[in-house]
Amino acid sequence: MPSFEEALALMEAWTESESLRRHMRAVEVAMRAYARRFGEDEELWAIAGVLHDMDYEKYPELHPYRGVEELKRLGYPEEVLKAILGHASYTGVPRESLMAKALFAVDELTGLITAAVYVRPDRSILGLELPSLKKKFKDKAFAKGVNREEIRLGAEELGVALEEHMAFVLEAMKKEARLLGLEGA
Repeated sequence: MPSFEEALALMEAWTESESLRRHMRAVEVAMRAYARRFGEDEELWAIAGVLHDMDYEKYPELHPYRGVEELKRLGYPEEVLKAILGHASYTGVPRESLMAKALFAVDELTGLITAAVYVRPDRSILGLELPSLKKKFKDKAFAKGVNREEIRLGAEELGVALEEHMAFVLEAMKKEARLLGLEGA
């Protein structure tokens, strides 16, 4: 199986947009945290996170199918492929593994958290608290592209209360603020 470093290099080769790269790193960070919480393979979960949108820029109309095709060719495990397919509801691929449920659960939420950081005067995640994030979640006009229903459904499928899920992912991202470029201006 390819290593995390190889997966990261692949993501960078397929993705030019810095914001999309940061999103995939945020998902990776959240996936690592959940892997630790559930006693799962942290590197494997991180690989799913860092590669889940690798084809989004190059092949938006074929996302995530084209990326999964390439990952299959490169020998990535079936569990990673199914998780990546399942993170996009429109594929109809059921999220059966804990990894697949976690990937779906963190994808939209990391986007909401990042958007909430970007509107802060200091542009730092370190001062972002859960009550503020919950307000942003409830405000339908804020970060309109973030699918709140998928965040709710993801937490439910993962078996974690929504508020706990939001707090957990926020804390995971805070611990990696520098890596994610979210420590402020």
